[in-house]
Amino acid sequence: MPGRPGPDIPLPPRGAEDDRPALPTTGGEREILTAFLDWHRATFELKCRGVSPARLSDRAIPPSGLSLHGLVRHLAAAERRWIRIHFAGEDLPLLNSSDEDPDQDFEQLGGDVETAFAVWRAERDRARIIVAEAPSLDATCRSPLTGQEMSLRYLLIHLIAEYARHNGHADLLRERIDGTTGL
Repeated sequence: MPGRPGPDIPLPPRGAEDDRPALPTTGGEREILTAFLDWHRATFELKCRGVSPARLSDRAIPPSGLSLHGLVRHLAAAERRWIRIHFAGEDLPLLNSSDEDPDQDFEQLGGDVETAFAVWRAERDRARIIVAEAPSLDATCRSPLTGQEMSLRYLLIHLIAEYARHNGHADLLRERIDGTTGL
């Protein structure tokens, strides 16, 4: 689809221009919602671009335990939980967390950062396919936590809000890591 980032956003060197596609200002609801979600996904990746793997795990804003590494683990888990497990009904374990330890994705940063990004990209790409193949934004699933019915429209808006919130965190983390702002 024109105007949407591909499955792997190229990583130009730090200081390169913003390569996110322009957001549509007209079009169908699905097109606009998925474009905004993809824009936020690309924004997160842009905020991490050019940071060394070792620095991605920095918890740069004490007393917060947030790091870019933890955020990518959390966003991969959110893609899996909301789209693959809840909406598509795929029988998968939770990723990077559990009901007993819901903050594990932020707190336990063992493992390779590049692997964490590869997992996030795979979850993001699978979620894109599920959303594209859904019959409509009115398709629903039930929350296993509350039993409440949720539409795909609601889930997309929820993910947009999730990314927007964490992109704000990523802004602050990136500024503390190397002074980069305005991504």
